[in-house]
Amino acid sequence: MKDRLLCPHCGKIVEKYRNPFPTVDIIIQMDSGIVLIQRKHFPYGWALPGGFVDYGESLEAAAAREAREETSLDVELVSQLGAYSNSDRDPRQHTITVVFVARARGKPKASDDAADIGIFDGESLPEQLAFDHGRILQDYFEIWDQKLRPFTLQNNKRF
Repeated sequence: MKDRLLCPHCGKIVEKYRNPFPTVDIIIQMDSGIVLIQRKHFPYGWALPGGFVDYGESLEAAAAREAREETSLDVELVSQLGAYSNSDRDPRQHTITVVFVARARGKPKASDDAADIGIFDGESLPEQLAFDHGRILQDYFEIWDQKLRPFTLQNNKRF
């Protein structure tokens, strides 16, 4: 039977578990605002750079990799904003994301899954945001100055 998964050591039937997929999103701070990408693939809309964590990869390394792949920017991670886990945050499957705040310099360039790229402030955000990124950005703009700025990641690394 295809639905049965057998233990390779003892041959007993193993319960099949469905777990959420770990992802990261990055709020990249530039001098003139934050970087958003316009997604090339479903779900469409403007989004924070981000994506799936590869097996064996730390959350921090995944955030730096995704930022570089989608924006061509090397980032310095400065803080975690939080984790977001609503089962409907991604229409494709249940994901859990850890959101990082990062700094970068240079000129962002759309790459990989990004069809376009832009820099926005809290007053100029696009209307169509993918996933739950509207909520994430609302949290960011509400609490960044008050709570997060004093708390930075230990051993800030430039990736």
